[in-house]
Amino acid sequence: MSGNEPMRIVMIGSGYVGLVSGACLADFGHHVTCVDKSAAKIDALEAGKVPIFEPGLDTIIEHNRTAGRLDFSKELATSVAKADVVFIAVGTPSRRGDGHADLSYVYAAAREIAAAVSGFTVVVTKSTVPVGTGDEIERIFREEFPEKDISVVSNPEFLREGAAITDFKRPDRIVIGTEEPRAIEIMREVYRPLYLNEAPLYFCERRTSELIKYAANAFLAMKITFINEIADLCEQIGADVQKVAKGIGMDKRIGDKFLHAGPGYGGSCFPKDTLALVKTAQDHDSPVRLIETTVAINDNRKRAMGRKVIAACDGNVRGKKIAILGLTFKPNTDDMRDAPSITIIQALLDGGANVHAFDPEGMEMAKEVIGPITYGNDPYEIAEGADAVVIVTEWDEFRALDLKRMKSLVKTPTIVDLRNIYPVAEVIKHGFSYFAIGKKNEKK
Repeated sequence: MSGNEPMRIVMIGSGYVGLVSGACLADFGHHVTCVDKSAAKIDALEAGKVPIFEPGLDTIIEHNRTAGRLDFSKELATSVAKADVVFIAVGTPSRRGDGHADLSYVYAAAREIAAAVSGFTVVVTKSTVPVGTGDEIERIFREEFPEKDISVVSNPEFLREGAAITDFKRPDRIVIGTEEPRAIEIMREVYRPLYLNEAPLYFCERRTSELIKYAANAFLAMKITFINEIADLCEQIGADVQKVAKGIGMDKRIGDKFLHAGPGYGGSCFPKDTLALVKTAQDHDSPVRLIETTVAINDNRKRAMGRKVIAACDGNVRGKKIAILGLTFKPNTDDMRDAPSITIIQALLDGGANVHAFDPEGMEMAKEVIGPITYGNDPYEIAEGADAVVIVTEWDEFRALDLKRMKSLVKTPTIVDLRNIYPVAEVIKHGFSYFAIGKKNEKK
């Protein structure tokens, strides 16, 4: 590779992380090939259909495909043979039975990559992997492919779903775990466009890099869980959790991010990564008690939110219609992984409720993971005849509901706002009983 030629990058795995990272790296001017074993996924991408919902991603993919910098393939070997850098961005789900991260896809990809590389190649773990995974990949390469010249680097992702492109292009930091001079030089080149914009490149040891990812997610999960517990206390003593969060968040040592009380964290990262960190720490006789407790509290909280809805319906939902607004774990994504809505709806179904739901993007995904519920076309359709309206995900379109119209449709004017997106006075003014998180309940 000469200094004037675009770097050739291969992204193994075209899921959320792989697709966003690949498209953004192509936007930097590199040539990127996204590889996936799923023929359906690659066929869809080649036909111009993006299999995940992420604002702005379809535009970046189309632009870079047209420019010839981004392509898709089912064939790993031919793409990897020409690559300067190969990113592993395959799934690392929680393993059934013990909660450890399942690394089978990572190791399988590593072996295929090693068999296919020619010349010096940097292999980068972009997938979230436990500490020591890079060492194991290096051991596989050394023992099974001793003739190959490969450097193994850790480069964790810190993308927020719904804001992933901004996060990739304007990162707080780019963590790169390697002490190998050739790999450092190549990784600087990969991220040179960001480095020129003064995005901090942070080089450290590979194991340190792997732990930074888990520690960051565990800390944020703990912060969410902390404010959720404070919210429960607020309800008991008559304080307002939003004002408490603002009051403590003004302290720069604490900060105001991730201090929004709600129904518990979900998504593709926090549940899986907190559990994996707990298991790794236990294996090394260094338990992380705070994170163990965080995991337990969060699991209990989702079910408790179902009980909160039942309590708002006078303790009984049998035969009652409950309208659920929002299914995805957060807005601006179609991701249903570990979404609080799944547990909340299950608790309502267990109580005999008739559940109707609407989500702007998540309903197709929800059908695969949620039990027998009815899906509607908009908030007002599902609110008709409802005994309670429950806001589970804070989509923007739920922030400006026509409450007067909603009041005329429902059977019982009760709103349970699990995201605190409405001022109490506004909801009460329209004749609703209002149940929020970490605030005094207001019954009409």
